[in-house]
Amino acid sequence: MPARDDDATPDPVPAVSGPLDAPALRTLLKLCVPAVLVGIVSALVLRALDWLSAEAEDLLWTDLPGSLGVDPDSRWWIFATLTGAGLLVGLVVRLVPGHGGRDSATTELIAPPLPLRVLPSLAVVTVLGLAGGVSLGPENPIIAINTALLVALVARLWPQVPTNLVVMLAAAATIGALFGTPVAAALVFTGVVAGFARGGPLFDRLFLPLVAAGTGAMTMDAFGRPFASMDLPDLGVPDIGDVGISLAVATLAAGAALLGVLAFPHVHRFFHRMHNPVLYVTLGGMVLGVLGAIGGPLTLFKGSQQSFELVQQRGDLSTWNLVLIVAVKLVALVIAAAAGFRGGRIFPAAFIGVAVGVTVNAAFPGAPLGLAVASGVLGVVLAVGRDGWIALFVAVAVVGDVGVLPVLCLAILPAWLLVRGAPEMLVAPEVTDQVVPRREPGGAQSRPSPADPPGRPPSQD
Repeated sequence: MPARDDDATPDPVPAVSGPLDAPALRTLLKLCVPAVLVGIVSALVLRALDWLSAEAEDLLWTDLPGSLGVDPDSRWWIFATLTGAGLLVGLVVRLVPGHGGRDSATTELIAPPLPLRVLPSLAVVTVLGLAGGVSLGPENPIIAINTALLVALVARLWPQVPTNLVVMLAAAATIGALFGTPVAAALVFTGVVAGFARGGPLFDRLFLPLVAAGTGAMTMDAFGRPFASMDLPDLGVPDIGDVGISLAVATLAAGAALLGVLAFPHVHRFFHRMHNPVLYVTLGGMVLGVLGAIGGPLTLFKGSQQSFELVQQRGDLSTWNLVLIVAVKLVALVIAAAAGFRGGRIFPAAFIGVAVGVTVNAAFPGAPLGLAVASGVLGVVLAVGRDGWIALFVAVAVVGDVGVLPVLCLAILPAWLLVRGAPEMLVAPEVTDQVVPRREPGGAQSRPSPADPPGRPPSQD
C-alpha cells in the first residue's frame, strides 16, 4: 500500500543549518561559475514548467470546452474542472512514486533538497494545479525542483561546493527568475544570510546568491517575465493623507488575511484526517469548484493575469462584488494550500491584496488607486508570507511606482505589529526526524544518521 503523502519523503537536515563564513575573494570568483550555471538552469526549468502549465491550461479551458461546445466560464465547467484536478492530484499523491513531494503546507520557500526520485510526481501535480485553476502559485514547487536538481548536478561537477550554498543559490536564482529581477532574492536572503552567516561584510555573503539571481532573471527575461507591473497612475508627491490611507488599507488587508492564516491549521487538520489523498484532495477540488462557481473566473488560478483583468474590469463591478471576490479568493487560498495541492502562497496573496485595494478605491474614490493596491498587497503578503522585505518588494513591483515606497515603509509598521504575534501560515510535518546519509570515502553511502554534520550532500537516489 503506498504511503501517505505526508510520509513519502523524510526531510534531510535543514538546508541552511549552520554558519556560513564570508568567502575570500578568490573563492568568490571561483564560485561564480557554478552560480551562473545555477541561475541559467533554474530559469530554464521554470520556463519549462510555465510552458507545460500553459499548454495544459489551454487544453482544459480552451480546446476541450471548445470541442464540446460549452462555455469555459460556466459554473458547471469551473466546478467540474477543479474537481477533476483534485482527483488527478490525489491519485498522483497516492499512487505515483514520490507521492508529489512534500505537502506545501509544511514548507517555506527555502527547504531541504528532495531526492531526485520525487521530482517527476512533484512536477506533475504542480502542472495539474496550475493548469486546473487552483489558487496557488508555482514558487514553492519550482524552488524545490530546482534545489534538488542543482544539488545533484553541482555535487557531480563541483563536489567541493557545500550543499547549503547550492540550496541558497538555487532558491535565489529561482526567485530572481520568478520576479524578473534579483532584487527580490536579495531582500529575501538579507534576513537568511544575516541570521546564519558570520564574519565579513554582509554583501560578501549575498554576492553569490545575487550572481545566481541576476543570471536567472536575465535568462527568464529572454522568454518574457512571468511577473509584470500594472499600468496604474503614479502617486506623485505623497502627503499626510496618503500616509493615513496606506496605513489603514495595509492594516485592514493584513487583518483580513490573518483570518485565513488562523483558520489554516484547522482546515489542514480537517482534510488530512481522511488520510487517503484521493479523498481529501478531491474534496478540496470540489470545494474550490464551488468557490470558483461563486466568485467567477477572476478568482481562479494563481492570480497574476487575473489581477490585470480585475483592475481593467473594476468599473463594471460593484463594491460588494469586489468584497465577494476578496472573500472567495482568500478562502480558496486556504483550501488549496490545506487540501494537499502543491504550490506557493505569494502569488494568490498578491491578487487578494490587489482586490482589497480596488475595493477600497471603489468604496472611497478619493483613495489613489495605485497606493490602495500597493497597500493592500503589502498587508496581505505580509500576513501570509511573514516577510517584510518581500511584502514591500511585491507591493512596489505590482504597481510599478517606486514613489509609493516611502509611504509603504510607514504603512508596514502597524501591519507588522498586527501580524508578528500571529502564527505563520504553515503546519508542522508529521515526519520530524531530519536525517542525511553519511558519505564514506569512495562515494559509498552508509546508513543515515541524525548525528551527521550539516552541509553534506543528501541522497540523490
